[in-house]
Amino acid sequence: MARKRSRHLLTVAAVGLVAAGLAVAFWPRALRVDIGTVTVEPMVVTIDEEGRTRVHDAYVVSTPVAGRLLRVEVEPGDRVARGETVVAQMLPSNPSALDVRTREQARAAVTAAEAAVRLAQAELNRAVADKDLADTELARTRRLQASGTVSQAVLDRALRTARATDAALATAEAAIAMRQAELETARAQLIEFDTGGHAPALAPAGGPPGAAAAGRAPIPVRAPTDGQVLRVIQQSETTLAAGTPILEIGNIDHDLEVLVELLSTDAVQVAPGDRVMIEAWGGPGTLDAVVERVDPWGFTKYSALGVEEQRVNTVIRFSGPRTDQARLGHGYRVEARIVVWEDAAALVVPASALFRDGERWAVFMVADGRARLRAVEVGRNNGVQAQVLDGLADGDRVILYPAAGLADGLAVAQRAVE
Repeated sequence: MARKRSRHLLTVAAVGLVAAGLAVAFWPRALRVDIGTVTVEPMVVTIDEEGRTRVHDAYVVSTPVAGRLLRVEVEPGDRVARGETVVAQMLPSNPSALDVRTREQARAAVTAAEAAVRLAQAELNRAVADKDLADTELARTRRLQASGTVSQAVLDRALRTARATDAALATAEAAIAMRQAELETARAQLIEFDTGGHAPALAPAGGPPGAAAAGRAPIPVRAPTDGQVLRVIQQSETTLAAGTPILEIGNIDHDLEVLVELLSTDAVQVAPGDRVMIEAWGGPGTLDAVVERVDPWGFTKYSALGVEEQRVNTVIRFSGPRTDQARLGHGYRVEARIVVWEDAAALVVPASALFRDGERWAVFMVADGRARLRAVEVGRNNGVQAQVLDGLADGDRVILYPAAGLADGLAVAQRAVE
């Protein structure tokens, strides 16, 4: 009997142990989640875009006359002074080497300009005569209108005619000045042909190679501004036409800016005076700048993936000390973060905690170890943080990256940080 009872107790104990093990195995466990906190802190919303530096007023030095450019001795980075530093030297072409046809064309141009001056003078004489007649008629009509002989309408017509002759006289005088200027220009083409112009001077001792052989002193081309040589376009000695670019000069110390090509949808959010943070420029820290201008004209540009985009040029000026960006030059790549909104004490929630619940934004709060669904009203969002307008308070704990299986009332616990 005692053996039977002992066997029964062992059976009951075994069943109890199995039941307890099954209960422990299948008992609901808290879901491990990442938890963040709602805080009050500074928040900024920026438009981030790649840009490049440039000198605002870059001067392209060109050949002043057609001729032979001597080898350019300056190098990129060399300092130059306005009106003092000689950046290039030229030997002008000899006009006497031009053909007879060019000389005759210049003489014909002078003859035509002289005839135009005579014609303009005749027009001026006629305008003077018309004005004298109109003034006389106006004075006569005023006397007759005062005595009641003619109507006011006749006086008005006489007055209009007098004003018209005044305008015609002014036009004729302007035409005289213009034709005389054209005549002087045409005569200048004959200076080297007829008078020999300025006699060619011998090249000074120790002058540039090639100058003595040509029998002419080189024309010095001086720097048009203070600054540095940005690039040399044509360095070797060669023959060039007038107006050919030689080199480019700019003032990097005081005239450096950043050009950013914004999407047109972003450009409408930017205004002159907006604060800008320049990052990833190669040096330590962030450079301070402000938006100076947003161009009113957009242009089409294709992205690296071949997507057509409308871009708008935006000019940004540095506002910090020059020493901060001392190593930046013309055409350097930077990243600009344009601040379009900021709040020094905004109630923010991590953007990763937000999800759409129908037509509204929502989060899962953590309260008493369980997830609680909470609808929130969101303001600005910069992709990392979101401004909370309603629904949460400072210090509230929210679930980050809520899983699809997460539901209201489900037990949750903080995931261990490894």
